[in-house]
Amino acid sequence: MRILLTGAAGFIGAATSLVLLQKGHEVVGVDNLNDYYDVALKHARLARLSSNTSFAFFRTDIADRVSMESLFRDHAFDAVVHLAAQAGVRYSLSHPQRYIDSNLVGFGNILEGSRQTGAKHLIFASTSSVYGANTKEPFAEQDPTGHPLSLYAATKRANELMAHSYAHLFALPCTGLRFFSVYGPWGRPDMALFQFTKSILEDKSIEVYNHGQMQRNFTYVEDVAEAISCALEKKPVGESSWTNVDQGSSVAPFRIYNLGHPKSIGLLEMIAMLEDALGKKAICNLVPMHPADIIHNFADTIRLEKELAFCPRVPFAEGVKLFVQWYKGYYAASNSR
Repeated sequence: MRILLTGAAGFIGAATSLVLLQKGHEVVGVDNLNDYYDVALKHARLARLSSNTSFAFFRTDIADRVSMESLFRDHAFDAVVHLAAQAGVRYSLSHPQRYIDSNLVGFGNILEGSRQTGAKHLIFASTSSVYGANTKEPFAEQDPTGHPLSLYAATKRANELMAHSYAHLFALPCTGLRFFSVYGPWGRPDMALFQFTKSILEDKSIEVYNHGQMQRNFTYVEDVAEAISCALEKKPVGESSWTNVDQGSSVAPFRIYNLGHPKSIGLLEMIAMLEDALGKKAICNLVPMHPADIIHNFADTIRLEKELAFCPRVPFAEGVKLFVQWYKGYYAASNSR
């Protein structure tokens, strides 16, 4: 397949591009290489892809309608994997316009491009943050998601609704994946594991929100990339027996899947595993809950396992060691240049 993959220089986008290329697909990557975090890291990710002749890269902003129209018009994409977005829960409190431009305007351009050029399947990234104030656990795709706690989460829930309308109106098969705390090598510097590692190695304190009383389904990035590849092979179809109780499926060709590791890890347990991998203790500063955060994000993965025959496998302790190994190697090489 020829696949348009947005956010190709991003953490998940680069990992997914590698998996798809390894499986023999042609990948056209798009990224605007913005300065949300270190652009050198984005270039380093792209360098791992550029030697593959089945990969082409365009520096383009998905919010630029004219550029995206040209890109779709000039290529016959069989499928679209949309991973580009303005990420980060807390950043949305201070930079809301970036989320509106990228996550709403940009996603609208992706939907229109996919529709106008006859793409056969659109896979897009959503987030566990859409569950917001929902207190039912574990979070299941059919559960209500009407009370997001951040603008980031609200834009991602809007993406799900926009995609459903295109699936219904234009029979565009759409699959949304709600990512649960993705981590691993080549990760984003704004993520907790990355920040904690940097601070511990530099003998700086780390802020531990809600006094450590938080839990997450930490999901290894290569598991996420493999799940996206599995989703590509299974276009959703409408369910004639659908009822409006289930918000993760529809009479339209539309599906939502939780993409999270089935085992949850407490924040203090996570820090202990990181200390073990680093061989060094953290200096913890216990602070109150952040208003945009959620305490738990337990993933119900039954639908993922049943319909896509996939479940994330990498244990967190193993994934942390792989991340620390990459982190030390990458920054040792960077500092020696």
